[in-house]
Amino acid sequence: MLTLPELAPQHITNKGEIMNIKEIKKGDKILHSHLGSQPPVSGIVKESPIVGRGVRSTLLVLVKGSEVGLFDEIGSIYTKEVLKVFRDDNWLPVEHV
Repeated sequence: MLTLPELAPQHITNKGEIMNIKEIKKGDKILHSHLGSQPPVSGIVKESPIVGRGVRSTLLVLVKGSEVGLFDEIGSIYTKEVLKVFRDDNWLPVEHV
């Protein structure tokens, strides 16, 4: 589980890499703006965004609302609200196609 110190700006780094929304996999940790909160809230993806030849408009995510004083719950968020994905010990920004 991610805690707020892990989300501090010094830990949100990338090495020039940008991840396409199609590359997100089930089980990935993400940062998203679904709750409209600052800082962004983390979550764990529960389904792949790929469907047929395209990309879903929504993702099923375990939203960690407890990071901002709300409840943790599983629900759908729009793929355009995904900001970063945690891969290889780095937070990579997401490119929306």
